Amino acid sequence: MLSVVRVHLPSEIPIVGCEITPYVLLRLPNGAISTEDVPETAAVDGHFMRYRWYRIQSDRKVAICSVHPMEQATIQCLGCLKSKIPAAKSYHCSAKCFSDAWQHHKVLHERASSALNENGVEEEELFGRFGSGSSGILSSGSGSMSNLGQSPGVNNGPVPLYPSGSDKSSGETWFEVGRSQTYTPTADDIGHVLRFECAAVDTEKKVPAGPPTSIMTSRVIPAPTPTPRRLIQVNGDVLGHLDMDSQSSSFGTFTVLSYNILADAYATSDAYSYCPTWALSWTYRRQNLMREIIGYHADIICLQEVQLNHFEDFFAPEFDKHGYQALYKKRTTEVYAGVPHAIDGCATFFRRDRFSHVKKYEVEFNKAAQSLTDAIIPPAQKRVALNRLIKDNIALIAVLEAKFGNQGTENPGKRQLLCVANTHVNVHQDLKDVKLWEVQTLLKGLEKIANSADIPMLVCGDFNSIPGSTPHGLLAIGKVDQLHPDLAIDPLGILRPVSKLTHQLPLVSAYSSFARMVGVGYDLEHQRRRMDSGTNEPLFTNCTRDFTGTVDYIFYTADSLSVESLLELLDEESLRKDTALPSPEWSSDHIALLAEFRCKPRIRR
Repeated sequence: MLSVVRVHLPSEIPIVGCEITPYVLLRLPNGAISTEDVPETAAVDGHFMRYRWYRIQSDRKVAICSVHPMEQATIQCLGCLKSKIPAAKSYHCSAKCFSDAWQHHKVLHERASSALNENGVEEEELFGRFGSGSSGILSSGSGSMSNLGQSPGVNNGPVPLYPSGSDKSSGETWFEVGRSQTYTPTADDIGHVLRFECAAVDTEKKVPAGPPTSIMTSRVIPAPTPTPRRLIQVNGDVLGHLDMDSQSSSFGTFTVLSYNILADAYATSDAYSYCPTWALSWTYRRQNLMREIIGYHADIICLQEVQLNHFEDFFAPEFDKHGYQALYKKRTTEVYAGVPHAIDGCATFFRRDRFSHVKKYEVEFNKAAQSLTDAIIPPAQKRVALNRLIKDNIALIAVLEAKFGNQGTENPGKRQLLCVANTHVNVHQDLKDVKLWEVQTLLKGLEKIANSADIPMLVCGDFNSIPGSTPHGLLAIGKVDQLHPDLAIDPLGILRPVSKLTHQLPLVSAYSSFARMVGVGYDLEHQRRRMDSGTNEPLFTNCTRDFTGTVDYIFYTADSLSVESLLELLDEESLRKDTALPSPEWSSDHIALLAEFRCKPRIRR
């Protein structure tokens, strides 16, 4: 007979908006063990599996700490209520918790005060984008609460909820909330325990063949949400004098996001022991990442470390719902020893109402390495050379056509194209020659595109290169210092002569605009503190216990694009007390970069 051998949960803590699929091990009538579901439509030996989810509520009210969502709150910041900040952010589990979080917490008050004076509606909406919710207090007796932390559109599939207060004992009320193996906790579940039951049911009699097997979760917690990041207006821009004499209006603005989201294959407890295991689980991180990324409302999104299976099963359909078209290129597999579907790559998304797809280029550095070794490496050394050069990295280049207006230009009927490169240069720090060669190879390919069309360019990605390194210098300056110590590492001679390490693209790092901002003010001063005055780059875009530094960039061709605004940078206050990523609030070890650009009018030459 069909029976349940074992049931366990994938994560010890259920989170609002994050799907739970218990692991159910079945014994089939022939004695075989299976994890496949047995629905009524495919009954085995006259039996099928039935599932039930219950929410167990007591009659007392519960508030959840905004910093430690596993803890109940004991104190509340009344300043938050006075400033009309969502009450969920006002709760703390202890006086020490409130004191430790104060530097982070006071930013909420400052922003709320600024919002009331300037654009309160917009600021309130921004809080809402990240699912901040409102009250955060449960009234268990009523079985309802405000929409705390719930992501719009998240539900439990086509199966409706089944509220029922019929089972009551010891001051507890059981509400049946789901009838499928999978369940997504809602805001109503916060602070309550869930119970999952499964049983083999007789197909004819419709009754369980035996007592159900059940398992209890811990209390449901709201999805921890980071402090919203705002766009900061940039005054002035590099090469702005080129079009000062032109009276023509520009094409309009658009925003570009670049983000290494940390592939699930790399998000292990060994690598990130400081992050709670439930916050590392993909079921949690995918929802948290999606909530964050969609909240930025970017027109073009460049993601790195996107696993192929996650692109196909999650990101592509989810972004499609929000109006984005998707492009993807996985890393090549010559040296990859893992599970094929877990190979990561680069994904580029763009809003269909703002851009249309013209052409896609795929750069495989492995193929370039093969061509290089064929050309310059003696046959006896070819295998050694390929072992050094082949790192499985790729770049995804998309040519898009803008749909926003181009009125007022010298050629109003001419198409406005945009070239967007998305790459992840994942090369070990000891192989500085290989890293520089890959960046040079990409830039040479982009030069060919630029020579064939009058087209603005964006180069986005994780280059695994800090400011001051040779790859960064090549990108930002167009050449490499011939005395740079990194050039001493070149056993294959692929960087010689050094004079060839140049390109003609007028690339500028978007975030260096913060270092050139003029004026004074709260926002400007805070951003300057988060910049390295020596390199004009952010202090960090990657922040773990082992490394904190800048490796992610958005470069743009400054003769055709200007920076209008930038997504504010994070600091230790924004990351709260742990100051290491990933965390329950931030689900990658990198931070997202976002820039708003304006196309400059074409100049008659």
